[in-house]
Amino acid sequence: MDRFQAMQVFTRVVDANSFSRAADSLGLPRATVTNIIQNLERLLQVRLLNRSTRRLSLTEDGAAYYERCVAILADVEETEASFRAAASRPRGRLRIDVPASLGRLVLIPRLCEFHSRYPELELAIGMGDRPVDLVREAVDCALRVGNLPDSSLVARRVGTFFGVTCAAPSYFERHGEPQTIAELADHRAVNYFSSLTGRTIDWDFVVDGEVVEVKMNGVVSVNDSDAYLACALQGFGLVQMPRFMALPHLESGALREVLPQWAPSPMPMSVVYPANRHLSPKVRAFVDWVSELFAECPLMGGRSAVDYCCSYKGQPGGNTLRSLVDQQNLAESVL
Repeated sequence: MDRFQAMQVFTRVVDANSFSRAADSLGLPRATVTNIIQNLERLLQVRLLNRSTRRLSLTEDGAAYYERCVAILADVEETEASFRAAASRPRGRLRIDVPASLGRLVLIPRLCEFHSRYPELELAIGMGDRPVDLVREAVDCALRVGNLPDSSLVARRVGTFFGVTCAAPSYFERHGEPQTIAELADHRAVNYFSSLTGRTIDWDFVVDGEVVEVKMNGVVSVNDSDAYLACALQGFGLVQMPRFMALPHLESGALREVLPQWAPSPMPMSVVYPANRHLSPKVRAFVDWVSELFAECPLMGGRSAVDYCCSYKGQPGGNTLRSLVDQQNLAESVL
């Protein structure tokens, strides 16, 4: 029994959620795929899949074995890729994870450009605010914001993350506008809590070169960036959010900045990846591209969101952000 082939067949069956689709994608008869899985289960002496006439599902052992197989197959692919000629084009499946708002507003509008540059790369993009375990979840690389804890991951800084303190005009009409950091004690905020720890994240301001942390009172807390923005637009309270998210609404007047002289401290933005991925051409291609993207992206530096759209008008994906801004403004009018 070819164990390496069995791993490939098993992961393809799980990914396709079908013996037939897996067989078609591998160019094998369905009976062969079925026999390989049965032989694999006999070899391991565990049941990997629950089968019914309608669907497949992983057993607990199957889920654990799937994660190990994905990691092993990825290691084999990376090892082979590292020995290819330097001029070879990156190819294969690249799984990345990015914060949802960053992916939606910055990466996705330029994704066609990345595909044009690397047409043989298949991107699998996870977007969310939950930190993923790159090794356990077989993610090739991820974008992380803030100071990184010590870990076995390799990090490369690709940009700087700027924040802004703001609220909707309707909030200021009811509660007034704070003029000093001390006055924040009399205001309420929309709080953001970590999906990993459940801890509410304190605000910070740079005062005379020193970072001052402030714990805000609030009536609602969320752990999703889009929900955070929606609460701000509805006037629930003050927010401290990424400037690239706030820009369209600051320009439209749906949000108004406060305390600009004491802006939040900038944070580093990094691509992180497991140490055994550092020679991978596909990971290196993404890291280099995203570094260029953030270096030239006006949203990351605070320029107009509409300027960003117009800069790429006529290019693939060039109108994506303008469309998103229009959709957000429409949502605000409905709210």
